[in-house]
Amino acid sequence: MINRRNLLAASVLLATPSIARSAPRRWRMVTSWTRNLIGPGVSAERLAKRITIMTEGQISVQLFSAGEIVPALNVHDAVGSGAVEMGHSAALFLHGKVPAASIFTTVPFGLSPLAHAAWIDAEGQAFWDTLYAPLGIKPLLAGNTGASSAGWFRKMPETIADLSGLRIRATGLGGDLYRRMGATALAIAPGETYAALERGVIDAAEFLAPANDQALGLHRIAPILAFPGFNKPNGASELIINRDLWSELPAALKAILEAAARMEHDVGLAEAYRTNQRALRELVGAGVTLKMLSPAILEHAAKLAVQQREEMGVKDELLTRIMASYSRARAIHLSPA
Repeated sequence: MINRRNLLAASVLLATPSIARSAPRRWRMVTSWTRNLIGPGVSAERLAKRITIMTEGQISVQLFSAGEIVPALNVHDAVGSGAVEMGHSAALFLHGKVPAASIFTTVPFGLSPLAHAAWIDAEGQAFWDTLYAPLGIKPLLAGNTGASSAGWFRKMPETIADLSGLRIRATGLGGDLYRRMGATALAIAPGETYAALERGVIDAAEFLAPANDQALGLHRIAPILAFPGFNKPNGASELIINRDLWSELPAALKAILEAAARMEHDVGLAEAYRTNQRALRELVGAGVTLKMLSPAILEHAAKLAVQQREEMGVKDELLTRIMASYSRARAIHLSPA
C-alpha cells in the first residue's frame, strides 16, 4: 500500500549515499613499525582509526604492527600479493628490489618534506602509481617525520677515512650513499635496530628524526648525534593498498582514502616539528652530544650524491623519467648539492 509513511521511507532510502548501503569491508593494515612508535607507528594507528570513522565503517581497518602478521620489511610483498589488504610503510624499504622506490621516501641532498609533497601533487603521484603497478600496489603519501639526522655514533667520524668500514644501519638511497663513502650500510628493521647496536652488529645507526630515534633508545648505546641529515632530508611514509581492491572501490571511498592519507601526512609532519624540538632538548639533557659533520665529509658526500643521481637517471626508461622530474623539482626548491 502506498501511503505517506512508505513514500517517506522510500525517499530517505534513495537519498542515502551509496557508501552507506555498500557491504562493509574488513581490511587488515600491516606496518613496518612497532606498535605506537612515535612518528610512523602513531601515524599508522591514527590512519587506521580515521579511515574506519570517515567511511562510517564501510572500510573497517584492523592494525597489525611489525611481525604480528608479516615482518617489517615484507609489508609491500604482503599487500601486493593480496595476503593482506593494506599496509603502512616507507618506499625506501623496497630499495633492493625497486631502486626507484626510494625516491618516494627521500633522496640525499634532496627535497624537503613540503617540497616533496608539492612534487607528488604535481608529477610524482603518476610516476609512483606507474612504478608500483607491477607490484600490485596503490601508494598514497601518508605521514612524515621530517628531516632526519646523519646518524647516531659511538665515536664521531671526523674525516672521510673514519667512515671506511664503519657498519651503520642505513636504508634506501641514504644507505647507498654511505656505501659510496666507504661505510658498510645494513638494512635492519626499525624494531631490531637497538639490539643490533647493543650487540655490536653495527657501530652506528640512522633511523629517522630525533623524536623517533629517542623512542628506540639509540642514544643509550651511541650518544653522539650527528647533523645535518644529508642522507635523508625527508621522512615520508606511505599508505599502500592492494591494487585490485583499490580498483574495485567506488569513487567516494577512494576519495576518502586519499583525503585520510594526506591528512595524516600533514598532521604527522606538524607533530614531527613539535616533538623533534622537545626530543632534542631532552636528549641533550640526558647527556647526548650534538655534533656537526665536518665540511670535508659533507662536500665529499655532496659530490657522491650528484654522481648517485646521475647514475640513477640512466638505469632504465621509467627511472630516467622519474629522476628527471624529481631533478626539475629539486632545481626549483633547492640549490645544487
